[in-house]
Amino acid sequence: MMPHSPQSAAPSDRLSRAALWVLVAFTGFTLAGYATFGLHPGLLARVPQVAGLYGLAFRFFAVGHVLVAGAVLFVFLLRHAGAKWLAAFAVLYGISLTSELLGTSMGIPFGEYGYTPLLGIKWFGLVPLVIPLSWFFMSLPSYALALRALPEPGQTARRVLLASLILVSWDLALDPAMSYATKYWEWGEVGPYYGMPLLNLVGWYVTGLLLMGALAALRSEAWIRPLPHRWLGAYYLANLALPLGMSIAAGLWGAVAGTILALGVSYGAARLLAGRTMATRLAEVRA
Repeated sequence: MMPHSPQSAAPSDRLSRAALWVLVAFTGFTLAGYATFGLHPGLLARVPQVAGLYGLAFRFFAVGHVLVAGAVLFVFLLRHAGAKWLAAFAVLYGISLTSELLGTSMGIPFGEYGYTPLLGIKWFGLVPLVIPLSWFFMSLPSYALALRALPEPGQTARRVLLASLILVSWDLALDPAMSYATKYWEWGEVGPYYGMPLLNLVGWYVTGLLLMGALAALRSEAWIRPLPHRWLGAYYLANLALPLGMSIAAGLWGAVAGTILALGVSYGAARLLAGRTMATRLAEVRA
């Protein structure tokens, strides 16, 4: 097979960038609506013709954001990886759905919680269909970023640990935005982090380990490695922007600080682990 020329690859790159900008625009529109009418419902009384439209938009925007983000990622993957990612999608969807079903029915591994009707149709009346999709579309860039930091074959275990940490960083903004500032899910117990029990973070990390371990077991590096990692990094940030922006608008500064701190720890861990690997290789060479 002949390699793609820059000219033949360019349309694919343009489409991927355009799709990413659609997600960015949708996120910006959603945040603008939340920061105005969502946080200041009195404004709706001044513009009554908008009230019904905003009520409909509020029910749709979280589900819509997941669907738009999923569609953008699927376009990107189809253009850059063909159908190679479909097995990983099926496995990760199944793992995350199982984890969520255990969580919503038994309180394991996240603590007791339940989804409100705002996120649409649910598996077995417990887990919205879109939730496992969101696990997949944030697990993939998390793993890709960890792969870029730790690319060597012998770094799989460290890569899985790092990728799971990157994934958890997202939740530090997501949970306050979606269960405290709004009510897309509700906790059955009161926890110290904007109502969230700390067990949830443990559950997120454990689930992340399972998801990243599955990507490693499926040898997904073969099709993830050639993907444009800058695009995936931008995609991660575009998805993070919604809950982080909502937290900023709602004044949840602890969530903002926690998210930034977790991202900083992830970056530091990546540098540390990469540095240790380099030092080990140099020691082997000298030996």
